[in-house]
Amino acid sequence: MHAGCLILLALTVFSAPPGTGSVGSLILAAAVDQPDLATEPLVSIARVEPGLRKPDAQLSPLPAEIPDVSPFYEVAEGKKAPFEFGASPLRSEEWGQPVGGMSGAGLEGRSPEARSRLAGDGGTDASEAAVERGLWWLAAHQRKDGSWSFDHREGLCRGLCRNPGSNTSSTAATALALAPFLGAGYTHQNGQHRQTVERGLYYLRSRAMVTSNGIDLQEGTMYAQGLAAIVLCEAYAMTGDESIKDVAQGALGFIEYAQDPKGGGWRYNPGQPGDTTVTGWQLMALKSGQMAGLHVKSPTVLLVNRFLDSVESEGGARYGYLDRTARLSTTAIGLLCRMYLGWPRSHPGLQEGVRYLDQSGPSPDDMYYNYYATQVLHHWQGSEWKRWNDRMRDTLVATQAGEGHEAGSWYFDHKHAKEGGRLYNTALAIMTLEVYYRYMPLYRESWQPH
Repeated sequence: MHAGCLILLALTVFSAPPGTGSVGSLILAAAVDQPDLATEPLVSIARVEPGLRKPDAQLSPLPAEIPDVSPFYEVAEGKKAPFEFGASPLRSEEWGQPVGGMSGAGLEGRSPEARSRLAGDGGTDASEAAVERGLWWLAAHQRKDGSWSFDHREGLCRGLCRNPGSNTSSTAATALALAPFLGAGYTHQNGQHRQTVERGLYYLRSRAMVTSNGIDLQEGTMYAQGLAAIVLCEAYAMTGDESIKDVAQGALGFIEYAQDPKGGGWRYNPGQPGDTTVTGWQLMALKSGQMAGLHVKSPTVLLVNRFLDSVESEGGARYGYLDRTARLSTTAIGLLCRMYLGWPRSHPGLQEGVRYLDQSGPSPDDMYYNYYATQVLHHWQGSEWKRWNDRMRDTLVATQAGEGHEAGSWYFDHKHAKEGGRLYNTALAIMTLEVYYRYMPLYRESWQPH
């Protein structure tokens, strides 16, 4: 009788009433006979529709031992990194229209050939090796259910790495850890990290909740919603995997629902007056959705300008968090948003903002600011970009951990990094080093992938 009750509960789908946001049914990659992810092989998300049928393919089990994350590639003259990418299905003409009608900013640079070429336009053998070492560190700290935790000591690490984070959102941690793999061109269908990416995407799908307002991936905060939506949209864009499409589209729908209808921004909970940091992640998710050819409502995107207007100063050159009190990190976010929303390179506010970031230079410990400012300067190009890149790239290569289980990771002791810890710092550092090919420059008039 007990077994029968459990089966009935497992098959029950609970629908969320309108406007509840976080209450809903849990999307599982296999709603019936879901495997015990801690002990059994995972199903292939590429072949499973959410909650509709049983898996028909399996992956090999996770390794029982801690993977060797010691640096596998030492820079030497004439020696190249042994990258394994696999075939890429990407064609530049398949991408959707960018926000604001701007050219560039697509994902074409993540194909094997493009990455190899573009990494040489500002990157080095040492920086590319640092990217690969960082990815192996992340892979070694994935948990058995496919997720990551900001407290990276859980699972295979067994406390061998210092500086754990305190934030408890596994959705945000998993999305943030997956983003650098996609940024380097690795998906759940190709490359040496395909099983790592597949497990991570499987976990994100298991956290998705169907509501009347779209697919809720908040786990308590819109930060997680934005990060998860970015990863799902990019994974779909890079592979065309139809099993991801509906989840990605639903995640975008929830972002549209959660926007402050008056002010145009986003904050921790749906409908709250916005802040610059949460708004930046949501706009990037919408941009990723457009690049993937998914449906994004134009009024939602354009309304973000209203929020940015409320926190800008000096003609749009600087930005605050909740008001016009300018900060370096929020200025970088605000400028990047303005770029995606269509400000031309000739805009005085953008020109002055780039000059301000150039004069300020990279931070020795604030990776959040560095991550956003690097994107702004890369989109901008020119002498400002070269000055920034030389300093940022070489600093990250020099500060990457090189010994023990921490090898391949980063940690900077900044007040805003305590919650995310070493995992957060490592993911942002890798994506900063991937900037040459992760998104194509917005203001480059034309770029041919071949």
